[in-house]
Amino acid sequence: MSRIVFAFMWLVHFLPLGLQAGIGSAVGRLLFWLIPERRKVTRINLEKCFPQKSPAEREALARAHFRALTRAFIEQGILWWSSRERIREMVTLEGLENLDTGNPKTIVFAPHFVGFEATLYRLSLEHPVAMMYSRQKDPLFEARLIAGRTRFGGLMYPRQGGIKKGIEIIDSGTLYYYLPDLDFGPKRSVFVPFFGVAAATVTGLAYIARTTGAAVVPCVTRMLPGGGGYLARLYPAWRDFPGGDDHADARRMMAFVEERVLEMPEQYFWLHKRFKTRPEGEARFY
Repeated sequence: MSRIVFAFMWLVHFLPLGLQAGIGSAVGRLLFWLIPERRKVTRINLEKCFPQKSPAEREALARAHFRALTRAFIEQGILWWSSRERIREMVTLEGLENLDTGNPKTIVFAPHFVGFEATLYRLSLEHPVAMMYSRQKDPLFEARLIAGRTRFGGLMYPRQGGIKKGIEIIDSGTLYYYLPDLDFGPKRSVFVPFFGVAAATVTGLAYIARTTGAAVVPCVTRMLPGGGGYLARLYPAWRDFPGGDDHADARRMMAFVEERVLEMPEQYFWLHKRFKTRPEGEARFY
């Protein structure tokens, strides 16, 4: 199945971006009905985070998310096989000067919006980039993912390598692309509100920044309509971070994510079981 999917992506990547966007959206409509478990997770997440919206509004948002996520996945074919020039055309970097913090060590804090892969590749055209990744059940997909993400240099290492490996990489002066906003279980996590719901949130961003003295530069990727590609916005480095309180630092991180989600709610990673880890004694959501 992976080979079939990759072959499809390879063929599609030759098409203009507008056509790829249309194909991705169409496949996303189909997958909404073909993946009932993730459809259920998405609906639960949206109900928890947006109780003020009507069921019809949340349903429309869920379907829009599937379309956006599938489009982003299919458009990875461009990232995997197209030229540097085409990737530069597809992904616009805004605020690149914010990486020039005067600090040789930088963490790019990138929340899980559907276009984060596009920004990873685009940044790797400018700087060597390192990233932690989660091991995949399908070894063929994992190999393809690693080959793609490192095609312009940089480094990928599995989450099992731990924070220590990340610290070594940052200390070497390599740009560190870090996505710590999902539920990675109770280890090294604290519960902070995410749209008013207690969410297990790792304290890794604050810990690594404190240990290495690295600057933290938030980066959010917006998928643009039709054939518009992606806009990656690098924000000014955070001041007074970390502040020394794990809960406050984690809450600051998730509050930033909340603000960006409200700007483009269909593009956040709602298929993930963000509230899988619950406080002791609280019923499970999924």
